[in-house]
Amino acid sequence: MKKNLLTVLILALMIVNIVLTTVIMVSVISANKKTADLVDNIATALNVQFAAPGSEGEAEPAVPLEDTVVYPLPESMMIQVATADGGSVYFIFDMSLSMNSKGDGYKKLGENFTSGGYDSVVGDLVNSIVGAHTEEDCRNDIDSIKQEILQAIQDMTGYKFVYRINISNIKFS
Repeated sequence: MKKNLLTVLILALMIVNIVLTTVIMVSVISANKKTADLVDNIATALNVQFAAPGSEGEAEPAVPLEDTVVYPLPESMMIQVATADGGSVYFIFDMSLSMNSKGDGYKKLGENFTSGGYDSVVGDLVNSIVGAHTEEDCRNDIDSIKQEILQAIQDMTGYKFVYRINISNIKFS
């Protein structure tokens, strides 16, 4: 009789243990989900990306080479930028746009880019963005400037067929 009573007591304690474990897991999971949602909302508000530079989170869209159209702007860009000592220097570079010929909007606008129809508009856009930076920014953080130019072109067109900005032959004078 004592053995059966002890078995029933152990069984009851096991059931209580399972119920309490379930309650704890449900409360921890819901709290964890709320915390993750809060962090996501804060990151969205601050426009923070949780990817390390050069990782998959920042990777450019995978566009096959046969679908890529590269349009070099016909003239070198020469933009005056401020120096740290209050002077100015000219930032000279060649720029081209990598476009996805299969992307949305390419048929509508991309062909105007390649025919030179928007050279002055793109040049003015690049001039205003680069001109707002200093020589130090242009020397040390050209990738973020390229990203700003790309974002501005995508905002201007309303499409993302331009997927990369290429800058080469960089000189300062």
